[in-house]
Amino acid sequence: MTTPADPAWIRPQRSLSDVAQELPETLAYRLKRRLLGAPLVSDSLGEQRLGKPTALAVLSSDVMSSAAYATESILLILIPAAGLGAFALVTPVTAALLVVLGVVCLCYRQVVSAYPVSGGSYVVSRENFGNRTAQIPGAALLCSYVLTVAVSIAAGVAAVSSAIPALRPYPVELSVLFVLLLAYGNLRGLKEAGRVFAVPTYWFLASMAALAVTGVARVAAHGGLPHQPPAAGTLPLHPGGPGLLLGAGAFVFLKGFANGGSAMTGMEAISNAVPVFRDPQVKNARTTLVLMATVLGSLFLTVSIFAALSHTVPFRSGTPTVLSELGRSVFGSGASGSIGYYSLQFSTALILILGANTSFNGFPLLVSFIAEDAYLPRPLTKRGHRLAYSNGIGVLTLVSLLLLVVTRARVASLIPLYGCTVFVGFTMAGAGMTRYHMTRPGPHQKRNLALNGLAFVASAVVTGIFVVTEFSAGAWLVVVVIPLLVLTLSRTHRRYQGEKEVLASGAAARVQEPRLRNQAVVVLVDGLDLATTRALRLARSIGLDSEVRVVHFMVDQVRADALREAWVAFGVEKFPLQVIECPDRRIARAAGELARDLAADGETQVVFVLPRRVDHGLVNRVLHDRTAERIVDALSRIHNVSATVVPLDVQASLRRRASQRPGRPPLAATGAAEPSASPQPTAAQPVAPGRSVAVRLPGTVPLGEVRHRQRVSVGGKVRTVQVQPWAGVPTFECTIVDATGALTIVFLGRRSVAGIKPGMYLRAEGTVGVHRDRLAMLNPVYELVGAEVARRSSAG
Repeated sequence: MTTPADPAWIRPQRSLSDVAQELPETLAYRLKRRLLGAPLVSDSLGEQRLGKPTALAVLSSDVMSSAAYATESILLILIPAAGLGAFALVTPVTAALLVVLGVVCLCYRQVVSAYPVSGGSYVVSRENFGNRTAQIPGAALLCSYVLTVAVSIAAGVAAVSSAIPALRPYPVELSVLFVLLLAYGNLRGLKEAGRVFAVPTYWFLASMAALAVTGVARVAAHGGLPHQPPAAGTLPLHPGGPGLLLGAGAFVFLKGFANGGSAMTGMEAISNAVPVFRDPQVKNARTTLVLMATVLGSLFLTVSIFAALSHTVPFRSGTPTVLSELGRSVFGSGASGSIGYYSLQFSTALILILGANTSFNGFPLLVSFIAEDAYLPRPLTKRGHRLAYSNGIGVLTLVSLLLLVVTRARVASLIPLYGCTVFVGFTMAGAGMTRYHMTRPGPHQKRNLALNGLAFVASAVVTGIFVVTEFSAGAWLVVVVIPLLVLTLSRTHRRYQGEKEVLASGAAARVQEPRLRNQAVVVLVDGLDLATTRALRLARSIGLDSEVRVVHFMVDQVRADALREAWVAFGVEKFPLQVIECPDRRIARAAGELARDLAADGETQVVFVLPRRVDHGLVNRVLHDRTAERIVDALSRIHNVSATVVPLDVQASLRRRASQRPGRPPLAATGAAEPSASPQPTAAQPVAPGRSVAVRLPGTVPLGEVRHRQRVSVGGKVRTVQVQPWAGVPTFECTIVDATGALTIVFLGRRSVAGIKPGMYLRAEGTVGVHRDRLAMLNPVYELVGAEVARRSSAG
């Protein structure tokens, strides 16, 4: 038995695939798709989450990899002043830093619990001190994330160069290459990034464990590690001096302590990325944070102890690194020693380079938070092709590349900038959490106040030490840049607020204003062509009750005469051509003067219609001017005047003409499609690439098969929702779609239905009727279904 066809007067609702086939993708989009893969739809966002093992690799690689250069940073300061005494001081300095590490870790565990929305010290400061104060840690974190990329990449290149001396002349080139590879990996999406970065992180941990076990075995067997003989290019080593600090002096000791604080960079990454964890998010994030701090402390202490036992002296150039020298000393020579050494070096290089991925995860999230508060440009809040914050990734890539080029990828030049910015964030987090617990009495209030107060004081002291001891080495730049960034953020916010107030003032009243008594439609033309005829057609449709004026501003007498002759031959009496002299050739100015004259009575709404060629590519933009944009800009400042641009893609027309030549394939085969004048319903086709595939719920009829007056059970994804203003008749409408078609669901007498919003799945049962000449189901029995449940039930 066949289903009767719908009456001819009912307009069919076409499926998304039918419409998409008539809109070919641009070349730029096709290239993006080829480079980054198929786009991820928003429904996939919940799938792009990380479990604890992968999160530890992705978010903690920066912290753990800092153990590779933190000890060396301390020795670079202590050896010139204390000589051999530096090896007696490096372990106590490391132990003191581990105490600070533990306090900061406990503070951030509470940050994760109190503010699981991510944002770290920025959100903590915003919620406890206000938006203005929050820009201080916001600016510091922006700098910190950029420096994380630069330091990690530079240190990774140094590790590679230590194992392969032939690469030592190319630190900048290698750094640029690695940054670009990281950016590409993250633009492909979070899940792919996690898979890429997990293996090197655990390889590095295994190599460091092998180093620790082998070193302990050598110490147990021989009573110590062999001392490294002096080599050309190392720091000069003298016997050392007297006193508690062995000749180093308090200032140098504190400077070494501050440099070693670089090991703690990246501690905030987990609190900035809580939403990327799988449920339960808070518990998983807190557990991963403790694991991260424990692993870092163990690695840092191991390297410092082994460096003290072996008297490993850093090289002035930064290569070979202290960790590389330790690897050769501990693993020794022979085949097994070489395997252990090269495994250590290459895993270190990989985790250092991929440690920069902490920033590629944290920086885009942070800037999206700041942008949502209107302190950074709003495009930074948008997710891109693969659900990553592509604009944030692009900004981070460009700034970090600039920093690496300027510093020639030298770790020693970056460390003074690095640690200072990080501890500013720690300080604000400690202060904010102290304020948080002061205003929330509870059974553990005193303990929490003591813990967070200690974190605040300790971090503030370390920040002060950084500024004082490293001021001349580069910390002065941080002292200058952070206030400038705060000022820039504040000015951006002030501008957004001003625009918001202007746009909101009187908006509701303007909508209710009576229609102006008169209307004038003006079409600006420069020639008689297809673009002009399309503009005239639109002008005629919007100016039914008014005269349409066609205006040409004469800047060239010969061209104007030719246009008048062509217009007469055109023979359309409804569109008389008016030529206006423009002796100074300022067409935008002339259009503004005409608009003011037409709207001078205050009772006339003036609409300008401008034909414009759509120019693709740099060459076409050079070949054609941008007069239409300049005119629109001039008209936008005049009250009761608006402008409409009618685009014409000339290049698409050229491609269609070329495809119609003998011997050429049809247009559809070349990636473009000729729109149909009156599209007819077609059989269901696969949904266009990159669009969300709406699964069909079990027990429902495909939407493409429903017919008029048929009682059916249907289901699909809510694609559109129509909001009814309070002044209208109460009606709530939504459109559900599946792979075969679409159907309108109408709820009469209701202005909204709780839970129905785009992206949800809806199951409805009722009789198919007609609403606004389309098939619709009125006041059905309905059930809401979550997207994940819909996919599981469909798969089952």
